[in-house]
Amino acid sequence: MARAGLTADRITAAAADLADEVGFDRVTLSALARRFGVRDASLYSHVRGLGDLRARVALLAGGEMVDRIAAAVDGRTGREALAAFAGAYRSYALERPGRYAATQSRVDPDPVAGSLVMRRTADFVYGLLRPYGLAEPDLTDAVRLLRSTFHGYCVLESSGGFDAPRDVQRSWDRAVDALHVTLLHWPRDGQPTDL
Repeated sequence: MARAGLTADRITAAAADLADEVGFDRVTLSALARRFGVRDASLYSHVRGLGDLRARVALLAGGEMVDRIAAAVDGRTGREALAAFAGAYRSYALERPGRYAATQSRVDPDPVAGSLVMRRTADFVYGLLRPYGLAEPDLTDAVRLLRSTFHGYCVLESSGGFDAPRDVQRSWDRAVDALHVTLLHWPRDGQPTDL
């Protein structure tokens, strides 16, 4: 074990790299052991199993993603902040597909519970939406709208799902504009809409 220099952090980073290469769902302890030139059992001194490893990769990727988004949004407000957030989200999803998939997966809740990464991500997203004047439960609904829009767009784009001649970036920009307008005119919970 010492020869391989195994640590939980090193194993997690290797798993994240492997996820980007072959897909998050194809990461196994056996594949990682082969990568390090050790037996599978050597990994169990550092991670409790595949579920623990997946949670670790999800937290690693989540931290990387929120760091990228925070840097992009820094000093911006309103539509400009939303566009920076969306752009950083999209670039991470497209550049780091396995890591991104980890952030979207259902993982063992024990290592994730109380995670600083999860708390920071939630605080950051809710902070971005605060200037829109949303309060609960509208705030949660708005977060779900953003996440599902960004995720759906990224999944479709990465799988080649946009084959119309319209420029994909232009459509993305228009989607962000539409989200900004929606957030500005959010129908408050319990209030009837004109639709």
